[in-house]
Amino acid sequence: MMFPINKQRPPEMSKAWKITWLDAADDIPESMWDMCFPPPLEGRWWYKALEMSGLDAQFQFQYGVVSHTDRAIAIAPVFIMDVPITILAPPWLCSVIHALKGIAPSLQFHRTVFVGSPCSDEGHVGILPGVDRMAVFITIQEALPERVARFKATWLSWKDFPPRDISILQGLQHRYGLFPVVCFPGTLCDLPGPGKMDYLASLKGSRRHNLKKKWLRSAQAVALDCEILQHPDQATLDTIFALFSQTYEKAQVKFERLTRRFFELLAEESSTHFIVLKEPKSDKIVAFMLCFVFSNTMINKFIGIDYHRPTEWLLYFRLWEAAVDWALGHGIRSIQSGQTGYGPKILTGHRLLPLTNYNRHKNPVMNWLYGKIAASVSWQTIDADLAQHVRASSEEALMVKKICPNPP
Repeated sequence: MMFPINKQRPPEMSKAWKITWLDAADDIPESMWDMCFPPPLEGRWWYKALEMSGLDAQFQFQYGVVSHTDRAIAIAPVFIMDVPITILAPPWLCSVIHALKGIAPSLQFHRTVFVGSPCSDEGHVGILPGVDRMAVFITIQEALPERVARFKATWLSWKDFPPRDISILQGLQHRYGLFPVVCFPGTLCDLPGPGKMDYLASLKGSRRHNLKKKWLRSAQAVALDCEILQHPDQATLDTIFALFSQTYEKAQVKFERLTRRFFELLAEESSTHFIVLKEPKSDKIVAFMLCFVFSNTMINKFIGIDYHRPTEWLLYFRLWEAAVDWALGHGIRSIQSGQTGYGPKILTGHRLLPLTNYNRHKNPVMNWLYGKIAASVSWQTIDADLAQHVRASSEEALMVKKICPNPP
């Protein structure tokens, strides 16, 4: 069974709304990219880097250009991927899938047509100002079943969309049979003032104490030099990518495997900065953070840590301190740090930013079943650090209520 197609077009739509599918970011004018994906959103340069990085075995890229009365008004990045179903599945379902691995290996992966981008911190459809956003989303949604059939996929998914688009996606949910599923939240750390003390003062007392203690322990364990690099040479990129690979292999959740070529292409961009920690004695890089800097915002995109170094060096927290120092020195007021690895991010004062997928399976029966399963997915079921944070927050709120049952 395939997607049931609405025979009647929504009343707000007309034949003037169209979508054209293109295979390369360069097929769309740069001026259109600039208007639809202004900083700090990753624009044409980001998608070109993905296309040129040898990721073909993992992804196929498409770009839906929405037009109204033959005027291009929106860009919808799309990619096709065979996705491990266990990424967001609750533990009990992961156990069932693992048990059936030998009998039904196809259960392990589902080919999915995603609206969004690999590695981006949130899903985004770039729309020109003043355009009816709901009409754009409907135009895209109505075109997706054809993409699913073309690429022999079983799923379509609006990937990692933030709260500002949820009301529109809820409208699509009811009209087209999508179902929502909670996904890994984004993270954002505010730097409220010009100095480091302003940042520390913004943290909860227990977190501030723990963070300063970790910084002190690290400084006592090892002296490290910090450098800020742009356009690093090839040997330095080799080291950086090796450290990234170490960190990737340590990660519990793996969505995509990036290449050295991808890092090389990102290093060519003027917005890309590498915060690098070196051991003075050997002059070897022991940790790095690849950041995009746009005005007063920093995007902490990738990190790499040498896990062969002593654990008491606490390299993650030392790297974070270097990033905060540099950001404050350049007038940056927020650091966006992406998904996963929540324990250290919560300790360093990051806020959690809810993100949601809206999915649909091409088989209506399977769509209903997975919708029921998705209802059991929460932050607590997808990540242990998130579960601990939610539990601690609930306990703290209960304690406050007991102390002050009737707040002013």
